[in-house]
Amino acid sequence: MGSPIDMNPRAALGWQVEAGADEAILDAPVDRYAASARPAVKAVPVAPASVARAPASAPLQAPTAAVQSARSLAAAARSVGELAEALAAFDGCPLKRTATNLVFADGNPQARIMLIGEAPGADEDRLGKPFVGVSGQLLDRMLAAIGLDRTSTYITNVIFWRPPGNRPPTAAEIAACLPFVERHIELVSPEVLVLLGAASAQTLLGRTDGITRLRGRWFSFESAGMARPVPAMAVYHPAYLLRQPAQKRAAWRDWLAILARLKNVTVNHTSGSN
Repeated sequence: MGSPIDMNPRAALGWQVEAGADEAILDAPVDRYAASARPAVKAVPVAPASVARAPASAPLQAPTAAVQSARSLAAAARSVGELAEALAAFDGCPLKRTATNLVFADGNPQARIMLIGEAPGADEDRLGKPFVGVSGQLLDRMLAAIGLDRTSTYITNVIFWRPPGNRPPTAAEIAACLPFVERHIELVSPEVLVLLGAASAQTLLGRTDGITRLRGRWFSFESAGMARPVPAMAVYHPAYLLRQPAQKRAAWRDWLAILARLKNVTVNHTSGSN
């Protein structure tokens, strides 16, 4: 494929999409080839009118203030519905200003198993539900392979708004969302927690190891508002498996272990009731 300046407009647009330029930043296009030939000048950037900005009377919160606000709002929620409302009113995460929709959760909040991924993508941002794109389709197939679906699971992320261009969330963005994630787990009170990918596992387990070292191992997740610890396993994110299909064998072993743990919990509960 040639340079975009040699193509017709439709082909040039296709080239940009393939290169990952999936969002318009300015109202008018900029010829970067011509701009690179000009001497550098200092300029004050002006935000385009199409980008929503906070009013001057409400400056962006510092990370510590955002976290404090998140903790207060999350702690006050007494149900999953109240938590969703509190999160919708929360303005401490800058991602809210660039996202289309809040992506809170999908599935059954009374399910025994809770799955937590990283952040919404373009499809999730458009529809307002987690894991509805290509990686979500693979997740649905993996769940079906062990006899589960979205009526018997509960799915969310550690980030509730899409990062621009699907970039990794920053530490400040994760910190602002984390109180809501922890309260979310407390309210659902699952019997098993599945952490999809490195970002989710590292955030909720407090580990720095990569996913290849974390996956397939059982950990214990607990927080101040929980009556009991929850067994948690990290697994490969479906998006990673789409890029590395050879790892599906290892992922299948992990999901079988999760199924066995669910069955073991059921047996223990049944035995304890006799």
